[in-house]
Amino acid sequence: MGGKRKKGESEGMEGDNDSKNNNKKMKQKSEILPSSVKNKEKRSAVHAKLKHQKKVEKRKKLKARDAAEKRALELGEEPAPKQIPRTIENAREADETVCMPDDEELFAGNDADEFSSILKRDRTPKILITTCRFNSTRGPSFISELLSVIPNAHYNKRGTYDLKKIVEYANNKEFTSIIVVHTNRREPDALLIIGLPDGPTAHFKLSSLVLRKDIKNHGNPTSHMPELVLNNFTTRLGHRIGRLIQSLFPQDPNFRGRRVVTFHNQRDFIFFRHHRYVFETKESKQSDSKGKKAKDAKGESIAKEKVVARLQECGPRFTLKLVSLQHGTFDTKGGEYEWVHKPEMDTSRRRFFL
Repeated sequence: MGGKRKKGESEGMEGDNDSKNNNKKMKQKSEILPSSVKNKEKRSAVHAKLKHQKKVEKRKKLKARDAAEKRALELGEEPAPKQIPRTIENAREADETVCMPDDEELFAGNDADEFSSILKRDRTPKILITTCRFNSTRGPSFISELLSVIPNAHYNKRGTYDLKKIVEYANNKEFTSIIVVHTNRREPDALLIIGLPDGPTAHFKLSSLVLRKDIKNHGNPTSHMPELVLNNFTTRLGHRIGRLIQSLFPQDPNFRGRRVVTFHNQRDFIFFRHHRYVFETKESKQSDSKGKKAKDAKGESIAKEKVVARLQECGPRFTLKLVSLQHGTFDTKGGEYEWVHKPEMDTSRRRFFL
């Protein structure tokens, strides 16, 4: 049972262990991490060497994959499917409230909600923009740019009026929505959008504000009705927020003006961008079937005009994050909330609400 090992066997075992340890030491010496090198110049050299090795390996993998695809096509076989990179967006957790295109209940609710009269063009949007009681220097400049973005928008000074009195005034003057720009430490930090006459009220956190004058090579918008683009408002809550944003803009875009207003939702952050299309004519030299430049009778090269379209940003540029959605108009004490963001909801990076 417990017989002694032979001397040769024990020496062989010890020899194998020694060779394994030596291999480990050799690997550790060859794979020196930059963080373990104290000298700055040597550390940067090690980092550059590792970076170059990774680049070479990546290039080899790409060449091998291209060769395998080419070989499969020559043999008449189907090439291996292309790998899709795993991102937070495509690894999103399944949500029961995602709107499906055949959801009859959703479309029936659209006909009876607070925005149906505007989106059916029975009423034209009329927006009242105001500020909080303590205004700042960047607040008015941001509001002046909002006035150029949203058609049929009017600015009124807040003064010392309570928000409920402003809602009454706006209802009497037949406004369809109120936008309140809140500022903190001389910087706009929140937007309050109130639908009239029956709500709802959406409270957004405002961040990453860049005004038109700070955007390089910015364009100046015209007074044409803009085209509205809404991306990734897929859940029930996102659908409702999307319709609230739609109700701020007229539903008859003038495409001659080439203005585009975009609200792009990604990971529950709503990115706002304002662009205009620019069409430019560029000359490109014609070439014949052999690839040589085509020339006329005089020997001059023939130029061909080509129309190229590009986007020019008009500004402003900012990011919104939904904080709460309240039933009815603004009421801090007795208001009922449809949805309120709480820290306990952020249990996973792959969970989104809009």
